[in-house]
Amino acid sequence: MRSGLRGLVSLRGTIGTRYSSGAVTVLDVIQRSTEFLARKSVDSPRLQIELMLAHVLGMPRLKLYLSFERTVSETELAILRELVRRRGNREPVQHIIGTVSFCGHELAVNRDVLIPRPETELLAEQCWSWLERKESESPRILDIGTGSGCIAVAVAARCPKAKVTAVDISSAALEVARSNATRHGLADRIVFLHGDVFVPLLQDARFDLIVSNPPYIPTAEIARLEPEVRDYEPRVALDGGGDGLVFGRRLAAEAPAHLESGGWLAVEFGDGQAGELEACFTSAGWTVESVVADHQDRPRILIARRD
Repeated sequence: MRSGLRGLVSLRGTIGTRYSSGAVTVLDVIQRSTEFLARKSVDSPRLQIELMLAHVLGMPRLKLYLSFERTVSETELAILRELVRRRGNREPVQHIIGTVSFCGHELAVNRDVLIPRPETELLAEQCWSWLERKESESPRILDIGTGSGCIAVAVAARCPKAKVTAVDISSAALEVARSNATRHGLADRIVFLHGDVFVPLLQDARFDLIVSNPPYIPTAEIARLEPEVRDYEPRVALDGGGDGLVFGRRLAAEAPAHLESGGWLAVEFGDGQAGELEACFTSAGWTVESVVADHQDRPRILIARRD
């Protein structure tokens, strides 16, 4: 075997064939590693290896397409081999490279926080769109279950006058959220509180907007989730109780005590939960303004108002 292939020799079939040049190129790595990850039932295997390779080479992913003939060094191959092994074991690529892009912001993530999804970007967009229409001098936002701080960071960055409070029951998650706020120069604009839903708030605390991406997976379904979610993401951020709506009901019942008159609430929910969640809010005295669909046209975000 040529010397340039030694770095990935333990991944049989990944970069395991001889090349007449004796060198391993970016394109070689992408092709062989894509085949390996596909055999491991990893979704979007080519995208996954491109993300990891770009991380190892310290370049934007799209620049790989201009660098197909670049030789990958043995040191780089050795690093990449370990990353590909981890991804083959179904560890999320976001944990492997340590970051995820959310609303244009690079955020740190690890096993202490839920990995932000595209549908949660829609939730953040709904929030700042409402704030821009409201044109308040200094709107107050409450982010319940902040996790990585993705919504708090995105909204604070988009709305410079906003005052954001972010709550999470996990102290480890709050450490990640604080680091992300600091990374984007927002540490002085977001207050982080440790506790369960509304418990850490002062009794008279009031907000113009309450937003939440709460746990909403029914308990019995967690065991059937993909390994990337089931085995690597925090259960406390997933488990929404028997029907997945435990936290949705709490928001409907407890949020009015902390919402200004005319205030707005936006909450993400799971597949098949729209009807029951809407009924829950309506029976608690809310006006449901809309239910927003995600990119797959599935109902995903409930928006409600208190007069």
